[in-house]
Amino acid sequence: MSDRRPDARPDARPDARPAARPAARPAAASTADEPATATARALVTALVAQGVRHVVLAPGSRSAPLAYALQEAERAGWLRLHVRVDERAAGFVAVGLSRAGEALGAPAPVAVVTTSGTAVANLHPAVLEAAHSGLPLVIVSADRPHEMRGTGANQTTDQVGIFGSAPRFAVDLPAGAPPGPGLDQVVTRALAAARGLRTNDPGPVHLNVGLRDPLAPSSRWVPGPVPAARDVVAPVGPPRAETLLPGPRTVVVAGDGAGPAARELAERAGWPLLAEPTSGSRSGPTAIGPYRLLLADPALGGAAERVVVLGHPTLSRPVSTLLARRDVEVVVVAPRGPWTDVAGVASRVAGAVAFAGEATDATWLERWRRAADAAEDVIGRALADGFDGLHVARAVAGADGAGTLVVGSSNTVRDLDLVALPWQPGEAPRTVANRGLAGIDGTVATATGLALGTGGPVRAVMGDLTFLHDAGALARGRLEREVDLQIVVVNDSGGGIFATLEHGAPGRAGEFERIFGTPQDVDLAALAAAYGARHGLARTPAELDAALRAPVRGRSVVEVPVDRRGLRDRRAALTSDVRHAVRSALG
Repeated sequence: MSDRRPDARPDARPDARPAARPAARPAAASTADEPATATARALVTALVAQGVRHVVLAPGSRSAPLAYALQEAERAGWLRLHVRVDERAAGFVAVGLSRAGEALGAPAPVAVVTTSGTAVANLHPAVLEAAHSGLPLVIVSADRPHEMRGTGANQTTDQVGIFGSAPRFAVDLPAGAPPGPGLDQVVTRALAAARGLRTNDPGPVHLNVGLRDPLAPSSRWVPGPVPAARDVVAPVGPPRAETLLPGPRTVVVAGDGAGPAARELAERAGWPLLAEPTSGSRSGPTAIGPYRLLLADPALGGAAERVVVLGHPTLSRPVSTLLARRDVEVVVVAPRGPWTDVAGVASRVAGAVAFAGEATDATWLERWRRAADAAEDVIGRALADGFDGLHVARAVAGADGAGTLVVGSSNTVRDLDLVALPWQPGEAPRTVANRGLAGIDGTVATATGLALGTGGPVRAVMGDLTFLHDAGALARGRLEREVDLQIVVVNDSGGGIFATLEHGAPGRAGEFERIFGTPQDVDLAALAAAYGARHGLARTPAELDAALRAPVRGRSVVEVPVDRRGLRDRRAALTSDVRHAVRSALG
């Protein structure tokens, strides 16, 4: 489906800063403006001056002054406004918009505006994802003025501190907060915290804004030129790199968000690179695709003496086991505040590392490559027999037509991790997943935000439960921009991942299906049609390949029905076959 508005051009750069017209200052709030209107206009001006270029609005009455100001600011070319009726979807659209900014070097600050009450609480999942992923989300929640709080007034609850410890900065602005240096300073501090300028630890911030009647402006606001940037806070800068020397047999583990630094380190040192698909580094000659099936081998994972960890590894128990070993030197590279050391065995936590010397142990990397080749042969034979989530993952990983790939948590991202061949440098799609808390929340909305933010086609792949959990994010208001988004749904009618865990053991078969398998029979074609998205079925590899070759235009859902019966046994057989093949290859 394609229903583009004229201002939603495919070649648009929504992430780019609107061209500032020189000289004149932006129109300030008039002293004759109603207090709520004056506060809202000043707040929007300050947010734009601090680099906010995308705002997601979930409408309501108490937030009306902000809504009016945002619409006028968009008309003036200050920002892009995106309206969503569901606050949870709005929060994750903002997550996607923020992630879109990473293509330009860093996540972009994106604001979400809501009314009061449960509207604010619905943002909590997105706030937590942003907190654990280091995304600069700016939550602006409208609130009743202080005299109405605690009185039983409609839609009034305690919004101060509602997100707990997740925000990097939180403030309660009283109703009638006047425009001027005081309000500007609050926004400056909030955006500095959101971007991690003084801490190298970006994340969400919360501005709770009291607004008192009247809520509708009596006069129209005509903003002037785009506000000049307020570069008040100097960033602390990148961390100093610590030196790693050759010697121990080393592997590089690249978790979610590791970035190209992991690949560059592995190639410089000649170390095997064990990179998750959303690491941003799963490419190049040192990348080992099926590493998860190799770590248990005594000659491979068992022989490792040092592990360098970048990003947030979360996908596999073999990696977790490796990172918990006390006989292995674990070096954690963490450019921002938090770091991953679940077992507490890290011998060093550094902001950055650099390799010094020459790569000398070529046999170590060659051993991993031989094992990977043997494992790939087994995987290839398994893919030729049957049709399940592994086939979908391999096909999606190799498909063209979308520069960004969004992967649902649960089985889908693990299947991709297992079978996606390392990409060639420069040819990999930008692969994104909400791995901050590894939830299935907001996957469709995140993909939508990425499509809005990049202005290009996005492909998403996820299980049926992940899709159903966020199907409402497919909704698009008639006045909102269309996106080019293809959603591939691996429909195994339930939670197949649990079949591969201890809950799927044969002895628990009597309990499994209802409380873990959760079978469902939702008509995805009817559901997609209800939201104005096209639907197609791909029952065979050929049909799936055809769907992936089609241009990504508008919103579409490609449903791939698969059978999860026997999934546990098939995965166990694959692991066993790989183990035998690797032992033969290594002699």
